[in-house]
Amino acid sequence: MTNATAAERPPVSIITGYLGSGKTTLLNRLLRDPAMAGAAVIINELGEVGLDHLLVAAPGENTVLLQNGCLCCTIRGDLVETLADLLAKRDAGGIPAFDRVLVETTGLADPVPILRTLASEGIITPRLRAGAVITVVDGVNGEVQLDSCPESVKQAAVADCLLVSKTDLADPDELARLRERLLRINPGAQRHDAVRGEIAPALLFEAVLDDSSAQREQVERWLNEAAFVKAGRAAHPGRRKRGASRHGDSIRAFAVRREGAVTRSGLAAWLDLLAALKGANLLRVKALVNVEGRPVAVHAVQSVIHEPVELASWPSAERCSRIVFITRDMARAELEATLSALELDARRAEGDTAIDPAAYARFVQAAAAFRAGK
Repeated sequence: MTNATAAERPPVSIITGYLGSGKTTLLNRLLRDPAMAGAAVIINELGEVGLDHLLVAAPGENTVLLQNGCLCCTIRGDLVETLADLLAKRDAGGIPAFDRVLVETTGLADPVPILRTLASEGIITPRLRAGAVITVVDGVNGEVQLDSCPESVKQAAVADCLLVSKTDLADPDELARLRERLLRINPGAQRHDAVRGEIAPALLFEAVLDDSSAQREQVERWLNEAAFVKAGRAAHPGRRKRGASRHGDSIRAFAVRREGAVTRSGLAAWLDLLAALKGANLLRVKALVNVEGRPVAVHAVQSVIHEPVELASWPSAERCSRIVFITRDMARAELEATLSALELDARRAEGDTAIDPAAYARFVQAAAAFRAGK
């Protein structure tokens, strides 16, 4: 458990995207936007974004304060060291307080290790939380990059927000094919266009659900179950187009529903099962789960499981568990077989843990089949 509430732990969002996709252009715009006041932005090189005329002060090595109230710093050592340094400077009063952090990755970087750091690093996790993964996709060259570079496919698959750049320069037919491709890879991501990096910052950061008081519209937008249902139907083998194999063809997106409440023990066991045995193939899971009658939002990226959020109320009259998946080289039937783990019931009595034998037997059977890929 963390020792601070979500409101007290600034979110750390990630901007990723293939080389030349437009990340630097986007950062240039964000670092000039008054709406970014109170944010701390971590970039690779200060010189690349041309900030000299925007500087107000340099409160520390590798850290500058901009006219719009945004802090900007460069990676110092590794990310953990950079984040720890920011927190230490803030605590000491050396820099202004910040309410969010934005991290720029290099073009070929995998954002998942950053998410893992935020979820499991002892000096970081109690102070910061994961925000949105924002993937910038080149509107002109994006389809070629998806075909030739598996890293770009993964960046799209794990995104909370897909930002298509250079749409003013792209051929309309090629842009339409790119949009269709991105929809197949990640039907649940929020989508926006950005010409020369112009976009309201709030649109980039609203794609995550980490507030227990979230309203119905926010929950439904975050889960986006309808998009996954549609993607699952479109992925039926009889409907697949013939052609050369491409990066991303092995990615599947679909939605699953489960009636009835599950136990807290079962939810923990199921998430551990997914992460331990098939984490590399499980690109994304989002779920609204009925845990002993309460609505709990769950989010995982590969083997990184974010802290579940118990919502204050159900977003609708439905009480079933709704789960959406993005997987790679995994059949839907494999995942559905694991859902029996949700029934695992463990209760504490007089210091001992009692597990229902029948439920445990089903869990062991599901784990064995999942491990074997049956």
